[in-house]
Amino acid sequence: MNINLSLLINLNALAGGLFIISAFGIVGSRQIGVCLKFFILESLFLSCSAFLIGMELKSLHPIGVGLINLITKVFLIPYMLKIILPSTIYTKREINHIINIPSSLIISLFLTIIGWFLAIPLILALGPDPILYINLPIGISGLLLGAYTLTVRREALPQLIGILAMENGAFFAGISLARDLSVITELAAAFDILVMVFVVAVLTRKIHEQTGTTFVGILKSLKEEAK
Repeated sequence: MNINLSLLINLNALAGGLFIISAFGIVGSRQIGVCLKFFILESLFLSCSAFLIGMELKSLHPIGVGLINLITKVFLIPYMLKIILPSTIYTKREINHIINIPSSLIISLFLTIIGWFLAIPLILALGPDPILYINLPIGISGLLLGAYTLTVRREALPQLIGILAMENGAFFAGISLARDLSVITELAAAFDILVMVFVVAVLTRKIHEQTGTTFVGILKSLKEEAK
């Protein structure tokens, strides 16, 4: 292994470590604005990993996919949320949790360990590969942490960020498996994500205008009136 290749692998491992730290930041955030910032960082490190894999494999596919992810999640989605949602949402203290923050971080640690154990059989089946060793377990762990965020939060925007974090985790693992992923495929997925974010942001704005909060936990108790 030459020095340049070893450097790229080490940088990818660094990006993966920062990615999972950002996922922990999403889980542990007390303010919606901070939660969004950690999501932006997570998406940035995801793009960095895609760029490094593209350079390591000398392939333009991962680089193109990483560029689409960078534009969509680091710039377009935060900008869309900023112009649609009122600024008071981002400064509000995020207090609607099922489980408190310290307990959530401990659970997140166990989920990360579970993600590594789930990745081991896949790595053994696919053969020794430094990209798999880094991206697959971190991606699975990121997916589990995103699902956990979606489960324990009761605010609309953090729940949306949880869904996007799950997609980030799946994508982080996916680029180690489908390394020739078509840019057209990623463009279609990015468009779907933008539409989803737009719809959820508009609904969140309406909920906030009507109730003064974005708490959605009570919505599950709503029932249609009998005619």
